[in-house]
Amino acid sequence: MKILKNRFLLGILCLAMIGKLSAQEQENPNTTPNFANQGREWFVSATNGSGQLGTKERPAKDLGNIIHHLKPNDVIRIAAGTYLSRGASGSDEINVPVTIIGGYNESFTARDPWGDHKTIFTGTNDYQKSTDPRIYIRTDQQRESNGQLSQGGTIVVDGIIVDNGPRNRYHENKGLAIRRKADPRTNQNPSPGSGGIVIVASKFTNVAVQNCIVMNTAPSEGALSVRVFQGGKGIIRNNLTINNTGYGIHARTGYTGSNPELVPKFLIANNTSLFNWKHDPIATYGGDALALDQYLTAKIENNVFGFGHMGGILNKGAKIELNNNLFTGNAKYDYIEKGAAMRVDAILDEAILVDFNSDGNETQLIEIPMAERWANIYANRVELTRESVDAAVTVSNSGANQLRSMLGLNVQGSTVEMDAEIHLPHLKLEEALPVGQNAWNGKGCFNPR
Repeated sequence: MKILKNRFLLGILCLAMIGKLSAQEQENPNTTPNFANQGREWFVSATNGSGQLGTKERPAKDLGNIIHHLKPNDVIRIAAGTYLSRGASGSDEINVPVTIIGGYNESFTARDPWGDHKTIFTGTNDYQKSTDPRIYIRTDQQRESNGQLSQGGTIVVDGIIVDNGPRNRYHENKGLAIRRKADPRTNQNPSPGSGGIVIVASKFTNVAVQNCIVMNTAPSEGALSVRVFQGGKGIIRNNLTINNTGYGIHARTGYTGSNPELVPKFLIANNTSLFNWKHDPIATYGGDALALDQYLTAKIENNVFGFGHMGGILNKGAKIELNNNLFTGNAKYDYIEKGAAMRVDAILDEAILVDFNSDGNETQLIEIPMAERWANIYANRVELTRESVDAAVTVSNSGANQLRSMLGLNVQGSTVEMDAEIHLPHLKLEEALPVGQNAWNGKGCFNPR
């Protein structure tokens, strides 16, 4: 009964952060029998773990070793350590709603997820290792005994550090620029083109990701990605996403209707999302701190969105309320919707999708406690654009081109190096941690000890 009570209280807490609960919401009548399973506690310790009992006295060694045992509503508590998954594959995929809590000491009596008891999920760059998301929870395909899709329940990820640096392939092993193709000659994998924490929930499922760090990932979409379907709610709170391609945070929806009772609702609060890179050096996409899909609503407050190679917030059609957020150092815009890019001081005047009661958003220079080594690398990067690359292409008057021209074929241009010398340089965990320790005047993440 204790596990059931803890799980129930956690679900209520997640919902309560978005709005006042009704009696109907507390009972969650949309939860189907499969996802109403009581669940059990599991314990994982890289230091003391062995076997698959997963008890507090005999914890498992890695989450990946017990995934096949997990049932809906299980709670997994993970001690400090570095985790590579089963067989050092570098990816954990879970297909039922669970709660994952990291940052414990070895006796599971204290937590300090960004301090003394860091739970680090990473991998290796060995050839043919997984390139899937490091933590991938997908429950939308689960079915009941009658064949209908399961729905309801709660998914929580709390206190996990995802560092894809060791999973990436870097040019000449210098740690300055990722490479997206494998190199079988040197037994190296491609840099994974996937996020660090990716969640795809079922209908009416509530999701919370909080107190996590995601860094050095190279997706085209979200480094921290939460997809909520109809009737579900999402909380993305007190996370640090730093040095990723694509979008630092991605609020997604699996619903395409307009019923206000079913439209997914998000709370995105006290996150810090910095140094978001374009997908590749000449890409025209990626490079935003936060992206939001259409067909959802979101309350976005007390965040720091900075140093996006494109911008701060990319809104693809969501209706949002924007309060007390800090925008800094974004290259092209702080906010964009429907093709209209704007700086923070123009949002309330020009935005169509931002609630007119929004207030307190600002821009200012802030001092970021970055390590001098990485700061120097970042400051010395050279920005490439597709226009500059296209302009550098020349067409030779070779015999082959003369023949192609006579046959009505496109002539061939010279090849131009499109790989930057610096693109998503490897940021070390000890260099990233100081950035997330303290908020800026109440904005951004803070140490969750």
